[in-house]
Amino acid sequence: SFIYEGKSALERQIFDFLGFQWAPILGNFLHIIAVILGLFGTIQYRPRYIVLYSIWTALWVTWNVFIICFYLEVGGLSKETDLMTFNISMHRSWWREHGPGCIRRVVRPTAPGIIDDISYVSVTGCIIDFQYLEVIHSAIQILLSLIGFVYACYVISVFMEEEDSSKY
Repeated sequence: SFIYEGKSALERQIFDFLGFQWAPILGNFLHIIAVILGLFGTIQYRPRYIVLYSIWTALWVTWNVFIICFYLEVGGLSKETDLMTFNISMHRSWWREHGPGCIRRVVRPTAPGIIDDISYVSVTGCIIDFQYLEVIHSAIQILLSLIGFVYACYVISVFMEEEDSSKY
């Protein structure tokens, strides 16, 4: 469970880096560290690390629910804001221009006085819109995290039983 969760978070980290989405990059980084600690805690019989992983997993599920609400524009959220970039750079999901079937075309502005460096991207023909791909990624993260949480709780209970039985 930890391995799949770590691979999935790493894959998501790569696509968030490509889209300059700094808030998800930070969250993914912390999640990868928590998964490594959970794996280490399981291998080295360290229940505190697994408890830390379990607490982080609850926060991670909450974050992914927020991401789903953000991309589906639930409750006044808008995917067009710079919320995911901490207003440092322009927010763009990498999937917006590179999704399955998308045809990307750069259009140079022709109006006088506009700097030649500025260009606009036109995207057509996408099989699935980028926001749904982001929602799918978050849903997969939630599913893997819930499986990891159940597994972590089981491992903690096994460790506690072994600790109790060794006292007598």
